Amino acid sequence: MLVGAQLRRLREAAGISTEAAGYEIRASHSKISRMELGRVGFKERDVADLLTLYGVADPDRREPLMELAEYANVPGWWQEYGDLVPGWFEPYLGLEQGAVVVRVYEVQEVPELLQTAEYARALLTARHPEAPAEEIERRVELRMRRRRVFDRPDPLKLWAVLDEAALRRVVGGPETMRAQIRYLAQMAHRPNITIQVLPFSVGGHAAEGGPMTLLRFAEPDLPDVVYLEQLTGALYPDRTSDIMRYRDVLNRLGVQAEPPTRTPAILADILGEPV
Repeated sequence: MLVGAQLRRLREAAGISTEAAGYEIRASHSKISRMELGRVGFKERDVADLLTLYGVADPDRREPLMELAEYANVPGWWQEYGDLVPGWFEPYLGLEQGAVVVRVYEVQEVPELLQTAEYARALLTARHPEAPAEEIERRVELRMRRRRVFDRPDPLKLWAVLDEAALRRVVGGPETMRAQIRYLAQMAHRPNITIQVLPFSVGGHAAEGGPMTLLRFAEPDLPDVVYLEQLTGALYPDRTSDIMRYRDVLNRLGVQAEPPTRTPAILADILGEPV
């Protein structure tokens, strides 16, 4: 998806139509569209020819894109769960694995990368009431494996803003919720993880539209990616103006929320209350 989005930006910047791009790689304009949407694999020759057509001659710009295209063709570990992962969510899993920074705002639940297995199991059981126990366990396993991004040599940096409602909503019973809050307190001490709480007392705030995620990548030519999950699908707004808007909202949420230094005390206060 990242490769496709970057190819589209380069094509548009060069003022080249999908028809002309398709002709260059001996393909139809519809194939160019599918490539740009990340719905087909990337042949090395096609990507190289398109970069040449788009005027990308500098090796420092070409090589990262060529490497990214090669990486995009490698099956991800999450494909083991292909029967459980909807098509609209699979691209996100790849993006999450490749990101260096993830910024997230959650309203109703703890962000998935910060969930305990018990908390995740309770959520997934409620979300898939007809699913057999074995399927629920595989869904929990998938969610837990995603947390390995924190254990790699260059651990993912996560900046999460949680609405107070996500901490007050008791998921899975009192003990499950207490364990989840303790886990948040533990993770908040990691240098690569920032957790802020947006208290009820703030009232109206910058993200009234709901939860959002923004991913950033190491390659300077790659734009940030915005991910908006819905009940039966997801949106990936990719216009520069939209991305800037979501980035601005997340920045303002960081100002409106309690500072990270207050998070341990807030979580301790919640643990001191009946849940």
